[in-house]
Amino acid sequence: MFQRASSTMPELTLEDIKTVPFDPRFPNTNQTRHCYQSYVDFYRCQRIRGSDYAPCNYFQKVFHAMCPNAWVEKWDEQRESGTFPGNI
Repeated sequence: MFQRASSTMPELTLEDIKTVPFDPRFPNTNQTRHCYQSYVDFYRCQRIRGSDYAPCNYFQKVFHAMCPNAWVEKWDEQRESGTFPGNI
């Protein structure tokens, strides 16, 4: 009647993910902290690993999916002027 599912799952890439996956560090429905932390993690990753380090792009995709554009623009301006409140 029912076919048994394969025991091997296909590997997903970031391009296959349409929404941000659940992160247990942010269990609440308010995702503001997740948005902010992903922004900080992206620029911190680039600072430590260099701008060519591809795994950093995961954080960029997360904050672009979760954060309002106005916040990102404001944070970018603050980073450029040296007034960003986070530790990057």
